[in-house]
Amino acid sequence: MRIPSRQTCLGLIRQMNMLDHIVVHSFQVCRVAIFLADHIRPVPIGLSRNLVQAAALLHDITKTRSFATHENHVLTGAQFLNEMGYPEVGRIIGQHVRLDNYAESDFPTEAELVNYADKRVLHDRIVSLNVRMEYILEKYASGSEYRERLLWLWKKTEELESKLFSHVSFKPEDLGRLIDNEGDPNNFLPHL
Repeated sequence: MRIPSRQTCLGLIRQMNMLDHIVVHSFQVCRVAIFLADHIRPVPIGLSRNLVQAAALLHDITKTRSFATHENHVLTGAQFLNEMGYPEVGRIIGQHVRLDNYAESDFPTEAELVNYADKRVLHDRIVSLNVRMEYILEKYASGSEYRERLLWLWKKTEELESKLFSHVSFKPEDLGRLIDNEGDPNNFLPHL
Protein backbone atom coordinates (compact mmCIF):
# COMPACT_ATOMS: atom_id res chain seq x y z
CA MET A 1 0.00 0.00 0.00
CA ARG A 2 1.37 3.40 -1.00
CA ILE A 3 0.58 6.24 1.38
CA PRO A 4 1.84 9.77 0.74
CA SER A 5 4.04 11.19 3.49
CA ARG A 6 3.04 14.33 5.34
CA GLN A 7 5.52 16.28 3.17
CA THR A 8 4.01 14.82 0.01
CA CYS A 9 0.53 15.75 1.25
CA LEU A 10 1.69 19.34 1.83
CA GLY A 11 3.15 19.39 -1.68
CA LEU A 12 -0.17 18.22 -3.14
CA ILE A 13 -2.03 20.88 -1.13
CA ARG A 14 0.30 23.55 -2.59
CA GLN A 15 0.03 22.06 -6.08
CA MET A 16 -3.78 22.28 -5.94
CA ASN A 17 -3.71 25.87 -4.61
CA MET A 18 -6.12 25.02 -1.83
CA LEU A 19 -7.62 28.09 -0.20
CA ASP A 20 -6.17 28.85 3.23
CA HIS A 21 -9.43 28.25 5.08
CA ILE A 22 -9.80 24.83 3.44
CA VAL A 23 -6.22 23.97 4.42
CA VAL A 24 -6.90 24.96 8.04
CA HIS A 25 -10.13 22.93 8.02
CA SER A 26 -8.25 19.92 6.63
CA PHE A 27 -5.60 20.15 9.32
CA GLN A 28 -8.25 20.32 12.05
CA VAL A 29 -9.96 17.27 10.54
CA CYS A 30 -6.59 15.52 10.63
CA ARG A 31 -6.06 16.47 14.30
CA VAL A 32 -9.45 14.97 15.21
CA ALA A 33 -9.01 11.81 13.13
CA ILE A 34 -5.49 11.15 14.45
CA PHE A 35 -6.53 11.83 18.05
CA LEU A 36 -9.31 9.29 17.76
CA ALA A 37 -7.04 6.76 16.03
CA ASP A 38 -4.49 7.14 18.82
CA HIS A 39 -7.07 6.50 21.55
CA ILE A 40 -9.09 3.58 20.12
CA ARG A 41 -8.86 0.48 22.30
CA PRO A 42 -8.33 -2.24 21.48
CA VAL A 43 -6.37 -1.06 18.47
CA PRO A 44 -8.07 -2.50 15.38
CA ILE A 45 -5.85 -4.91 13.47
CA GLY A 46 -4.56 -3.22 10.36
CA LEU A 47 -5.64 0.32 11.27
CA SER A 48 -3.08 2.62 9.65
CA ARG A 49 -2.40 5.93 11.38
CA ASN A 50 -0.46 7.10 8.31
CA LEU A 51 -3.41 6.33 6.05
CA VAL A 52 -5.76 8.25 8.40
CA GLN A 53 -3.37 11.21 8.37
CA ALA A 54 -2.98 11.34 4.58
CA ALA A 55 -6.69 10.92 3.86
CA ALA A 56 -7.67 13.53 6.45
CA LEU A 57 -5.14 16.06 5.14
CA LEU A 58 -6.24 15.50 1.54
CA HIS A 59 -9.98 14.92 1.96
CA ASP A 60 -10.85 18.30 0.38
CA ILE A 61 -7.98 18.32 -2.14
CA THR A 62 -10.18 19.36 -5.10
CA LYS A 63 -12.66 21.50 -3.16
CA THR A 64 -11.04 24.83 -4.07
CA ARG A 65 -11.16 23.89 -7.74
CA SER A 66 -14.79 22.79 -7.39
CA PHE A 67 -15.91 26.34 -6.66
CA ALA A 68 -15.13 27.23 -10.27
CA THR A 69 -15.90 23.89 -11.95
CA HIS A 70 -18.93 22.84 -9.84
CA GLU A 71 -17.50 19.33 -9.82
CA ASN A 72 -18.25 16.89 -7.03
CA HIS A 73 -15.08 17.31 -4.94
CA VAL A 74 -15.64 13.94 -3.26
CA LEU A 75 -15.47 12.09 -6.57
CA THR A 76 -12.74 14.20 -8.16
CA GLY A 77 -10.63 14.12 -4.98
CA ALA A 78 -10.79 10.32 -4.97
CA GLN A 79 -9.96 10.22 -8.67
CA PHE A 80 -7.03 12.64 -8.22
CA LEU A 81 -5.45 10.45 -5.52
CA ASN A 82 -6.06 7.31 -7.58
CA GLU A 83 -4.28 8.91 -10.53
CA MET A 84 -1.40 9.93 -8.23
CA GLY A 85 -0.95 6.24 -7.33
CA TYR A 86 -2.62 6.32 -3.90
CA PRO A 87 -5.82 4.30 -4.38
CA GLU A 88 -6.30 3.54 -0.66
CA VAL A 89 -6.24 7.25 0.12
CA GLY A 90 -8.57 7.90 -2.80
CA ARG A 91 -10.99 5.27 -1.50
CA ILE A 92 -11.23 7.08 1.86
CA ILE A 93 -11.53 10.52 0.28
CA GLY A 94 -14.41 9.15 -1.76
CA GLN A 95 -16.18 8.36 1.52
CA HIS A 96 -15.53 11.50 3.54
CA VAL A 97 -19.09 12.78 3.07
CA ARG A 98 -20.95 9.46 2.96
CA LEU A 99 -19.52 6.06 3.77
CA ASP A 100 -19.92 3.26 1.26
CA ASN A 101 -21.03 0.95 4.07
CA TYR A 102 -22.14 1.83 7.56
CA ALA A 103 -21.25 -0.49 10.45
CA GLU A 104 -19.43 -2.99 8.26
CA SER A 105 -17.22 -4.01 11.18
CA ASP A 106 -17.20 -3.81 14.95
CA PHE A 107 -13.97 -1.81 14.94
CA PRO A 108 -13.47 1.64 13.44
CA THR A 109 -11.90 1.91 10.01
CA GLU A 110 -9.76 4.67 8.52
CA ALA A 111 -12.70 5.77 6.36
CA GLU A 112 -14.97 6.03 9.40
CA LEU A 113 -12.41 8.08 11.33
CA VAL A 114 -11.95 10.59 8.50
CA ASN A 115 -15.68 10.75 7.76
CA TYR A 116 -16.53 11.39 11.40
CA ALA A 117 -13.70 13.88 11.94
CA ASP A 118 -14.95 15.92 8.99
CA LYS A 119 -18.39 16.02 10.62
CA ARG A 120 -16.89 17.44 13.83
CA VAL A 121 -15.00 20.36 12.25
CA LEU A 122 -16.91 23.48 11.21
CA HIS A 123 -14.47 25.63 9.25
CA ASP A 124 -11.56 25.69 11.73
CA ARG A 125 -13.38 24.79 14.96
CA ILE A 126 -14.05 21.46 16.57
CA VAL A 127 -17.78 21.50 17.32
CA SER A 128 -20.44 19.05 18.40
CA LEU A 129 -21.98 16.78 15.82
CA ASN A 130 -25.29 18.62 16.22
CA VAL A 131 -23.75 22.03 15.51
CA ARG A 132 -22.01 20.73 12.40
CA MET A 133 -25.03 18.84 11.10
CA GLU A 134 -27.32 21.84 11.65
CA TYR A 135 -24.87 23.92 9.61
CA ILE A 136 -24.90 21.29 6.83
CA LEU A 137 -28.71 21.24 6.80
CA GLU A 138 -28.90 25.03 6.69
CA LYS A 139 -26.30 25.37 3.95
CA TYR A 140 -27.11 22.40 1.71
CA ALA A 141 -30.71 21.28 2.32
CA SER A 142 -32.36 22.78 -0.72
CA GLY A 143 -35.41 20.74 -1.55
CA SER A 144 -37.21 18.11 0.49
CA GLU A 145 -35.52 15.10 -1.18
CA TYR A 146 -32.03 16.39 -0.43
CA ARG A 147 -33.08 17.34 3.09
CA GLU A 148 -34.27 13.76 3.66
CA ARG A 149 -30.91 12.41 2.51
CA LEU A 150 -29.11 14.78 4.88
CA LEU A 151 -31.34 13.73 7.78
CA TRP A 152 -30.56 10.08 6.96
CA LEU A 153 -26.86 10.95 6.90
CA TRP A 154 -27.20 12.71 10.27
CA LYS A 155 -28.77 9.58 11.79
CA LYS A 156 -26.03 7.36 10.35
CA THR A 157 -23.36 9.74 11.66
CA GLU A 158 -24.90 9.64 15.14
CA GLU A 159 -24.69 5.83 14.98
CA LEU A 160 -21.08 6.11 13.85
CA GLU A 161 -20.34 8.43 16.75
CA SER A 162 -21.73 5.85 19.19
CA LYS A 163 -19.61 3.15 17.59
CA LEU A 164 -16.40 5.21 17.69
CA PHE A 165 -16.87 6.37 21.27
CA SER A 166 -17.51 2.85 22.48
CA HIS A 167 -13.80 2.30 21.75
CA VAL A 168 -12.35 5.33 23.56
CA SER A 169 -12.31 6.37 27.22
CA PHE A 170 -13.94 9.78 26.77
CA LYS A 171 -17.23 11.23 25.54
CA PRO A 172 -17.93 13.07 22.28
CA GLU A 173 -18.42 16.35 24.14
CA ASP A 174 -14.88 16.04 25.58
CA LEU A 175 -13.16 15.69 22.20
CA GLY A 176 -12.43 19.36 21.47
CA ARG A 177 -11.15 20.10 24.97
CA LEU A 178 -8.91 17.04 25.00
CA ILE A 179 -7.42 17.87 21.61
CA ASP A 180 -6.86 21.49 22.62
CA ASN A 181 -5.12 20.32 25.81
CA GLU A 182 -2.67 18.32 23.71
CA GLY A 183 -0.94 21.48 22.60
CA ASP A 184 -0.94 24.51 20.39
CA PRO A 185 -2.82 23.74 17.15
CA ASN A 186 -0.44 26.07 15.31
CA ASN A 187 2.33 23.55 15.96
CA PHE A 188 0.30 21.12 13.89
CA LEU A 189 -0.31 23.49 11.00
CA PRO A 190 2.22 23.67 8.20
CA HIS A 191 3.82 26.79 6.87
CA LEU A 192 2.88 26.52 3.22
